[in-house]
Amino acid sequence: MTLVFLFLLAGAVSAGVTWLLLSSSIKRYLMDHPNERSLHDFPKPRIGGIGICAGVLLAFVAMTMSRIGLPEAFAYVAGGAVIVLVISFADDLRPLSVALRIPFHFLAAGALVVAGLSLQKIFVGGVAVGLPSTVGVIVSVLYVVWMVNLYNFMDGMDGFAGGMAVIGFGVLALLAADAGSVIIAATSGSIAGAALGFLLFNFPPARVFMGDVGSSTLGFLAAGLSLWADWGDVVPLWISVLIFSPFIADATVTLFRRALNKERVWRAHRNHYYQKLVRLGWGHRKTVIAEYLLMLACAVSAIVAVRMESTGQWIMLTFWVIAYAALMFSIHRLELRKGVHGSAETV
Repeated sequence: MTLVFLFLLAGAVSAGVTWLLLSSSIKRYLMDHPNERSLHDFPKPRIGGIGICAGVLLAFVAMTMSRIGLPEAFAYVAGGAVIVLVISFADDLRPLSVALRIPFHFLAAGALVVAGLSLQKIFVGGVAVGLPSTVGVIVSVLYVVWMVNLYNFMDGMDGFAGGMAVIGFGVLALLAADAGSVIIAATSGSIAGAALGFLLFNFPPARVFMGDVGSSTLGFLAAGLSLWADWGDVVPLWISVLIFSPFIADATVTLFRRALNKERVWRAHRNHYYQKLVRLGWGHRKTVIAEYLLMLACAVSAIVAVRMESTGQWIMLTFWVIAYAALMFSIHRLELRKGVHGSAETV
């Protein structure tokens, strides 16, 4: 069973299910109504995540039925994704409090720990730092929970989260295939294909959103596959982080900035950098294309970095730290010049 077949299968199912849901009356039960945090002006159905999950699920079933020997880790990653999927779908039907959702995110992260996928070392640029088992478990769980939530935070603009999934999981699939890991490559490729099927209906102007069931599940899968790839010496974790850094950098810096300002970080807001660009007049299409270019630059950097010697990897890492600092500073200066300030947090 080839990577291309699974990619196309997941994409076709995702697009087909999304189209069917858009054509049915079911969509009226899952509408995203604009609020103070939103960048859209009219209600739109948030059913696209169902299509994504359907595409991924069918691809996983095809992998299970094939002659590919699936390792135990695959079952735990898939099981954790189902946990996140279920609680996120419930949240889409009727908004749940953070206190209700978070325990399920920790439970899903725990599935990866039980599978033995928690970090044992931090390896960057030829330097490996071993982690005590307890520390490795704590860091891994927090990483997974943060990825689940940051992907949800960053799903606020037409074509954004879907594009990150296509590029991020697509590059992870290529790197895994190059490293000889058929399973991680097939799993990542299936997710990329499913995201592309959804993106056909989500590219600006979007006809549909993915909802929490899509964004949170994708965040978990990004975390789970990156830990699995690191554990199996397929792709170092820092390379996976670089691939998904357009989301990770924006969400993490925004969280710390809001915490320093003594804002309630769990409240909805419109202060992510991509949201600032839209409100500065760039609009959805221009902003998402700029973000795609950033994603592609990170993807190419990741592909190049895995083939570099340690010195080159450290130079690459330093370059991106400086690049993100410069980009964020430029957006801040643009805000000051245009007199646009961050919106107040919303309840």
